[in-house]
Amino acid sequence: MDWQEFRDWSHKAAEWGADYRAGLRERPVRAKTAPGDIAAAIAASPPERAEPMAEIFADFEKTIVPGMTHWQHPRFFAYFAANAAPVSVVAEYLVSAMAAQCMLWQTSPAATELETRMIDWLRQALGLPDGFSGVIQDSASSATLAAVLTMRERALAWAGNRKGLAGQKAPRVYCSDQVHTSIDRAIWVAGIGEENLVKLPGKGKLRGMDPAELEAVVIRDRAAGLLPAGVVASVGGTSVGGTDDVAAVAEIAGRQGLYLHVDAAWAGAAMICPEFRHYWAGAEQADSIVFNPHKWLGAQFDCSVHLVRNPDSLVRTLAIKPEYLKTHGRDGIINYSEWTVPLGRRFRALKLWFLLRAHGLEGLRQMIRNHVAWSGKLAERLRAHADFEIVSEPVLSLFSFRHKPPPGVDADEHNLALVGAINEDGRIYLTQTRVDGRVAIRFQAGQFETEERDVALAYEVITEIAAG
Repeated sequence: MDWQEFRDWSHKAAEWGADYRAGLRERPVRAKTAPGDIAAAIAASPPERAEPMAEIFADFEKTIVPGMTHWQHPRFFAYFAANAAPVSVVAEYLVSAMAAQCMLWQTSPAATELETRMIDWLRQALGLPDGFSGVIQDSASSATLAAVLTMRERALAWAGNRKGLAGQKAPRVYCSDQVHTSIDRAIWVAGIGEENLVKLPGKGKLRGMDPAELEAVVIRDRAAGLLPAGVVASVGGTSVGGTDDVAAVAEIAGRQGLYLHVDAAWAGAAMICPEFRHYWAGAEQADSIVFNPHKWLGAQFDCSVHLVRNPDSLVRTLAIKPEYLKTHGRDGIINYSEWTVPLGRRFRALKLWFLLRAHGLEGLRQMIRNHVAWSGKLAERLRAHADFEIVSEPVLSLFSFRHKPPPGVDADEHNLALVGAINEDGRIYLTQTRVDGRVAIRFQAGQFETEERDVALAYEVITEIAAG
């Protein structure tokens, strides 16, 4: 492809993207293909000779697009939306065109310095105090792994990386049973072991762990010769929004000498709205916090912000400085590859800069406030319907519900069949969870272009299909 062809096909791709996004309401939210359909339509072997770009693009439209679930669909109410505001897409196009590897300050000074500034813009937007700094990770999973590694190293007096884990006490990490499975995976990868992840039952309306029970377990473990290392507090857990009392957990962590990491991957974005900050009161006392602008703020995936109260422990855990990565003659610079597990880094800060300037904090706040209000209204409509029950109360824009089955029909099987039928219908997309061992259907509004009419349609679809 020469540069004129690059120009022409870039225009074509941009036009296709604009048409695609404008027409999403006309498409089913979830792909309707059967397993193996897409693979069967793709050549089994790579081509020996170059193929025309027009043919490649035509095959993309004919073969690939029908097999995509449309995450930017305004009626995507499953999981948590992975957003891509149009201005963020434009920024990502520029990032892709420059194709910089931003591992060190010297490999792209603008990328490093813009990242530092964007982290501080977000710190201010979230109402966190001066002193918090941070880094942009690819996902919350990576941020959580970095936090767990830091917990481990601090508890082992920084000997884990040097000596390995064999022969040393196994660090213990504590959380509620409402945390995301990325916590479990971080424990595995960090070599701590699943048996040393202590999950306490979520209780009460917000399904947070009991702080008194947490402290009692930590004291018991230490008395038994074990090594308590850290706590992961949840704010807006994936299942039904499980949220811990962060202030109470922070007090215990401080008293017991534990590292505190707050996982607010989805819900953290809502903290740009002062009226929602009660959900994470005490977060300013955490050692680290993660939230994903690529969820509710509208930044194109991937873009996860890992905030730290003091970066020294994180850098001490992860930094490696061979001669070929040193920047000579420059003092006081930041090399963000020393704050992350991967050495290679994309230029993720640019889309945040574009996004925050194009929409402003007030524009983003209004979007989040709308989603919370519209979701709450839907919950009340379903509550008022004789055939539905609200299983978990709204946490921001997330709640769960259940449809009452006909006599003699198992409730779990009935609700699984209902969510399957809703998704096959295609007009909206929902997912299920289990609450106290029983199936419930989740609803969460968070897609960047969702409007009130989309949430209103969700009520019509749910009740229509449930009625058979």
